[in-house]
Amino acid sequence: MKKASLSTEQLVSLLLSRDQKGFNYLYDNYSPAFYGVIFRIVKYEEEANEVLQDTFVKIWNSITSYDPKKGALYTWMLNIARNSAIDRLKSKSFQNDLQNQSIPDFVDDNKSLSTEQKHEFKEVENLVNSLKADYSILINKAYFGGFTQEEIAEELGIPLGTVKTRTRAALLELKTVLRDFQFVILFFLLK
Repeated sequence: MKKASLSTEQLVSLLLSRDQKGFNYLYDNYSPAFYGVIFRIVKYEEEANEVLQDTFVKIWNSITSYDPKKGALYTWMLNIARNSAIDRLKSKSFQNDLQNQSIPDFVDDNKSLSTEQKHEFKEVENLVNSLKADYSILINKAYFGGFTQEEIAEELGIPLGTVKTRTRAALLELKTVLRDFQFVILFFLLK
């Protein structure tokens, strides 16, 4: 059975009107992608699930602050997911839990993704890694590693302004790559 598809405008309208169908659509269609990014940052299933729930609550509660003139809905939501994961990673409670983590749980942290999530995550990872090396490293560190731009500049030994400029260029290139990827997927689905 084919899932109903909503345009960005329809989804935003449903969320703004507090329609449960909008929330359900949001969760069904975006949770695997958000979970992949969150899990890559926090590295623990339980924490990732909590951050994922927190992300959807934040999206639901702050949808009125979304401005389509400033960027795509997906990018806005992905930033909420990423920032929530980074906030959790840097929280004192997470740091305390990490100190009390048992060694086997720490070593096996990659086993908690489902097969479908691993496949989706791998596709996104492959797309990011298809970018120029300068761009790929920035996206991996910022979005999957949870690094701030300042931390990236320090680790790579390059000026902060360079990190910001390259990150913007990398995101624009990634947007093009994702658009091309979605076109190919759509082509094969319609075939």
